[in-house]
Amino acid sequence: MTKTPGPTVFVLFGATGDLARRMVLPAFYTLAIEGLLPSEWILVGNGRGDVSHENFRQHVREALEEFGPKPAQGPWKEFSSRLRFAGGGFNSDDPGSLLDVIAEARSQLGGSPQLVHYLAIPPVAFEETTKALGEHGLASGARVVFEKPFGTSPASFRSLNRLVHRVLGEEQVYRIDHFLGKEATQNLHVARFANEALSAVWNRDHIESVQIDVPETLGVEQRAAFYDATGAVLDMLVTHLFQVAAEVAMEPPASLGSADLQAARERVIRAFRPLDPAEVVLGQHTGYKQIKGVERGSATDTYVAAKLWIDNARWRGVPFLLRTGKRLAESRQVVSLVLRTPAGPFAALPPQSNVLTFDLAGDGTIDQSLLVKRPGVATELEPASVRLPLDNVSNGEPLPPYARLIHDVLLGDRALFTRPDGLSATWKTIEPLLSDRPKPSSYAPGSWGPAAARRLAAPHRWLLGQ
Repeated sequence: MTKTPGPTVFVLFGATGDLARRMVLPAFYTLAIEGLLPSEWILVGNGRGDVSHENFRQHVREALEEFGPKPAQGPWKEFSSRLRFAGGGFNSDDPGSLLDVIAEARSQLGGSPQLVHYLAIPPVAFEETTKALGEHGLASGARVVFEKPFGTSPASFRSLNRLVHRVLGEEQVYRIDHFLGKEATQNLHVARFANEALSAVWNRDHIESVQIDVPETLGVEQRAAFYDATGAVLDMLVTHLFQVAAEVAMEPPASLGSADLQAARERVIRAFRPLDPAEVVLGQHTGYKQIKGVERGSATDTYVAAKLWIDNARWRGVPFLLRTGKRLAESRQVVSLVLRTPAGPFAALPPQSNVLTFDLAGDGTIDQSLLVKRPGVATELEPASVRLPLDNVSNGEPLPPYARLIHDVLLGDRALFTRPDGLSATWKTIEPLLSDRPKPSSYAPGSWGPAAARRLAAPHRWLLGQ
């Protein structure tokens, strides 16, 4: 039976921004459609502008019309009646109208509703907003969701982490990485830990390499100012790709409970070897500097490919090849485990012919490529594949990742959120690259990025594209 959260006041900082519009508001409406919101709730949007409740409702409606689910697909009238807006900004010196609007919401719901703060704001604003929550009495007992990246450098991570823990207990903190909320990402450890056929080969004796490939055809035009201050390394590598690598590489947790799953994930991250800048290729697509909001002469990376090593008994010597970038040839989200080529009795078997692939996009797909005998009198081999689309699993009710993670916040389940010890280890892993950053190579939009990245996969190749 699905748990039902208790009465909740959900405060959305940055409510009129791009992230809230594209991800958070659609996720919240999805939960309303699925009947997964509390029986009593109010969502309070916060921003600098002086926006009326009715105008905010119209803003939310327009966001849903553009990004879905469409208002007509769900209980829009009842949903919109629970939307409020608190203008005037929010900082330590001036809370704007937020305190008054929250007090009204609490009074309307009655009792002691759970307070949830979602910081859909730029990372540079995390410290001041967190400090203001404490200053204005909004931190006690609250749950606070921080978007990624949690810090923009090792030093800023440590500073932010210290401040957050002065205001909040760790159990109140939800550091979101939406790749952990994907159904298919969760299937990585379910497929492995629930199936001996996979569990038995999930190690260096059988796996030659792992490829985590997240190319994107999209550009950054809608969030150029944010992206230009961040880049692919901070936006994707130190966040999504490292977390997915940990999902693949973790040791079996004692249970799938929140504490055990988090501990297993963070433990393997501590075994990540610091990146060697010589094993990293950065790129910037042509035309990037002409995008409105990008600094003139910007050296921001829109592409990164890296070779990651994990120094433990299970994975020592197995390269994890990580790649992501903007304006590439395809949009995919793929984890591929390349199995070793068997020794004899067949001669000269083609490399990379036996691959277990998890497609993380949408509901997800699991593919197994292998060699089979071509029908006939001769013993001739040819490639074949078996596919399991996860949306075909009976009685499945998948949620989009943001909806799943917000629902977990409402329930107080932290299993799919990151911990500070793991994040500290990711910053140690990335620190050599930040200190000795290669110059980004130019690449053409619609390509697979800089040609130099091919050498990272040697002696074989990237499975996608090249």
